Amino acid sequence: MMPGHSEDPVVRALRNYSTCDVSDALCKLNVPNGGFLAGITMWSPQRQDGPTRMVGTAYTVKYVPVDDPAPSYPTHYIDSVPEGSVIFVSTPNIPNAVFGGLMGARACASKAAGAVIDGRFRDLQEQRDLTFPVFARDVGTAPPKELVRVVEVNVPVKLQSSEQDITINPGDYLMGDLNGVVVIPKDLAQKTLPLMRKQVEADSNMAVEINMGVTFTEAAKKFRM
Repeated sequence: MMPGHSEDPVVRALRNYSTCDVSDALCKLNVPNGGFLAGITMWSPQRQDGPTRMVGTAYTVKYVPVDDPAPSYPTHYIDSVPEGSVIFVSTPNIPNAVFGGLMGARACASKAAGAVIDGRFRDLQEQRDLTFPVFARDVGTAPPKELVRVVEVNVPVKLQSSEQDITINPGDYLMGDLNGVVVIPKDLAQKTLPLMRKQVEADSNMAVEINMGVTFTEAAKKFRM
């Protein structure tokens, strides 16, 4: 952290949990799918391996088709990424990549927590050399310019999915690990923390009993009821 930078206490607390813990809590708060963003997985610093746990507030980027009438964003969004944020890039479903190695380098210099690409990204080895957390749908090689362009940043964006109706808002909390990526609505963040603490404690107690030969059903009755 930069001198004088005060870390968000919610971010600090979330680092103690997994995305599964978060989803369990969000399900109790009736958030569809426990906030899980289906189809987005970890590519960097490793592919579905290692202890990476990315947590930060969402800085959203909206790409649209090049023929969309909306004016282009006047500067490059990567130069205004706040420290500690997770870049969430929303793009139409295209074969081209919308995030590359130089953007990863600039994000690292800005001390961003990571990036979630709701589409493809490229320069995978460069991202890994930076040890920059990148979660995405897939990789690609071609740049985006021929098909899409950025029109807005820090606006609500929809997950590009026919299976889910999820909006990511600026300031929502994004968390990623081996299990995938979850979004925690900012107005529910404080409510999730005590639910997660209670669930993790119960599950830890259950694990001890199960390892001693107690059945799952018996352990659940004892600690989850």
